[in-house]
Amino acid sequence: MIRIGVDFGGTKIEVAALSEEGEFLSRLRAPNPGAYDAAIETVRELITQTEAAIGPAASIGLGVPGSVNPATGLMRNANSTYLNGRDFAADLSAALARPVRLANDANCLALSEAVDGAASGAAVAFAIIIGTGCGGGLVVNGRLVEGANGIGGEWGHMPLPWPTAAELPGPDCWCGQRGCLETWVSGTGLRRDHASVTGHDQPGEWIIEAARRGDAGAKAALDRYIHRLGRSMAVIANIVDPDVFVLGGGLSNVAEIYEGLPGAIAAHVFCDTWSARILPARWGDSSGVRGAARLWLS
Repeated sequence: MIRIGVDFGGTKIEVAALSEEGEFLSRLRAPNPGAYDAAIETVRELITQTEAAIGPAASIGLGVPGSVNPATGLMRNANSTYLNGRDFAADLSAALARPVRLANDANCLALSEAVDGAASGAAVAFAIIIGTGCGGGLVVNGRLVEGANGIGGEWGHMPLPWPTAAELPGPDCWCGQRGCLETWVSGTGLRRDHASVTGHDQPGEWIIEAARRGDAGAKAALDRYIHRLGRSMAVIANIVDPDVFVLGGGLSNVAEIYEGLPGAIAAHVFCDTWSARILPARWGDSSGVRGAARLWLS
């Protein structure tokens, strides 16, 4: 049984077909055209090409930025802003002449890793994207927890917990609030924090390498980052107590984060002893499209 997943990114759209065993049968990519009707046509054409090569798919799922309002079916909170306020699922279904399922891209990461990735076999798994932005997704017993309002796992827009005086009131967030986790524990947040303290605006990759070379400002910025990420993950530990945290996004590749997080989390968990696995996504950048293909299974 072939299942198709679509990873609808800000700059590219990827369509992949998976076998019943989870093997890639086909992968196609195209630039995201940046306009609503053109994007629907790009998805339709990629799926048409895929099925022409390998045969019809049993289901189609899409991982998208933002989320769907379950009351209206309309998209919201997408950084590809032309999606917001549109019934993307219905319009895609009409273009493809079959039903599709949509889920937030971080939810797709969580589902992918829970099915056959780093969180395989876990009763409770929480997946975190720490890249340009900051997202999260929760899977319990193999099923996505999207919640009554479709915002389950949206930890990126809660405030930084246990803040110091220097962290208040926090930077402005694009969502309209201040001090959201996305402004602190994303790659963008690491860059902003380093620049605000040192006066040197450098990308995250530079900061990590400089910290490894012994640069004091970069090392302090990385330490602050790990401490803030640990505090933030401690809130999730206190609420849902995951067996496994899975990290995705560019910063998930930084080994120092995994070394520092257990202590940073444990210091803020309401528990005498605390442990959970903290792992990078097994499927890396492929987790989004793999999770999208599995949406009909959840």
